[in-house]
Amino acid sequence: MVRITEDTYFARYIVEHQLASEEEVRKCLARKQDLAARGKRVSLANVLVEQGVLTASQLKRLESAEDSTTRPAQQIPGFQILERVGAGAMATVWKARQLSLDRIVAIKVLPKRLSENTEFVERFYKEGKAAAKLNHNNIVQAIDVGEADGRHYFVMEYVDGHALYDELAKGKVFSEGEAIDIVSQIARALDHAQERGFVHRDVKPKNIMLTKSRVAKLADMGLAREVTDVQAAKAEAGRAFGTPYYISPEQVRGEVNIDFRADVYSLGATFYHIVTGRYPFDGPTPSAVMHKHLKQPLIPPDHVNTRLSAGIGEIIEVMMAKKPEDRYASTKDLLMDLEAVARGEPPLQARKRYDADLLRGLAEQEDKVEPAPQVQTEGPAAFGIEPSWTLIGILASLLVVSLLVNLILLLR
Repeated sequence: MVRITEDTYFARYIVEHQLASEEEVRKCLARKQDLAARGKRVSLANVLVEQGVLTASQLKRLESAEDSTTRPAQQIPGFQILERVGAGAMATVWKARQLSLDRIVAIKVLPKRLSENTEFVERFYKEGKAAAKLNHNNIVQAIDVGEADGRHYFVMEYVDGHALYDELAKGKVFSEGEAIDIVSQIARALDHAQERGFVHRDVKPKNIMLTKSRVAKLADMGLAREVTDVQAAKAEAGRAFGTPYYISPEQVRGEVNIDFRADVYSLGATFYHIVTGRYPFDGPTPSAVMHKHLKQPLIPPDHVNTRLSAGIGEIIEVMMAKKPEDRYASTKDLLMDLEAVARGEPPLQARKRYDADLLRGLAEQEDKVEPAPQVQTEGPAAFGIEPSWTLIGILASLLVVSLLVNLILLLR
């Protein structure tokens, strides 16, 4: 099962409120996937309008219903709402001033209609609580989470910038140096999370914010989970939480033991995308894409973009190894290789992983090869005598001695 996305909630909402039929929604979802496959990323809401299922005015009313466009100043005490910086069917993000500290913050507000959905509300609070346990310059900092007058809100650091995805959507292919810089910053964020026992589980360009000074910040802890939370892991077993274009194979399988190596894979998929301008795997449907993460070999990024160094290709291939044990043993090892390639040196940690993988593969192949049956009708084996390399060596030595003796006799 694919993770429940905001589109899923929106689709359910409009069907339940008889704004569209299930068949109409299914067709629009298929249309959205088709557009995504051609590099055109649009929201389900926009596709519904494009296909004539919803009118622009209906969509506007949905976005403005309850609390999306009215300033929730009185509903969130202690904050002065300045302007709306983002809005969708599932949440609205406001730029605000925290009055007590006189600082600018961002506030994500959940619409009242979603407050009835227990799973969504739990995820909303989980995001805030997970982010609050992490304190790093490359992670969007959580400030507060709460509820006022029926509105659930999450106050966080305000990032004066945009998502990495916004630049990709404009067709940008990042230079090697710029890509290494961004990926290194997010790797440091993941290393911080790893040390505190968290796995993000949804690393992707939309969840990486870039400030005007090009500081990269990891956002959206909605799917983050503590590695030691066995109860949550078992409850989610068999469900593929993540985003299809960047999801790790073990997340596709819905495995219980998901750790930092899943984040390394997703960061590798993001790395691949920003230096090639292409997804590592693509397909007509999310399930088709996820199947390729499981089975299809990765086309090396330096084969797609021949301007890339071989070192970058090696790093990404190790990051995106199908088996977690073939990836980097730690985010620190990944950072060592990124720093080495940035200096023009080879990625030694990746080569160690590659050599270990090669040796293991050869050993596995050797175990699979069965010895060919020996059929002999003549010679020692026919009489129960097994020839050996020792015997062959002795005979060869005697032959050499015999030739030398004969040569000496001839010279006389």
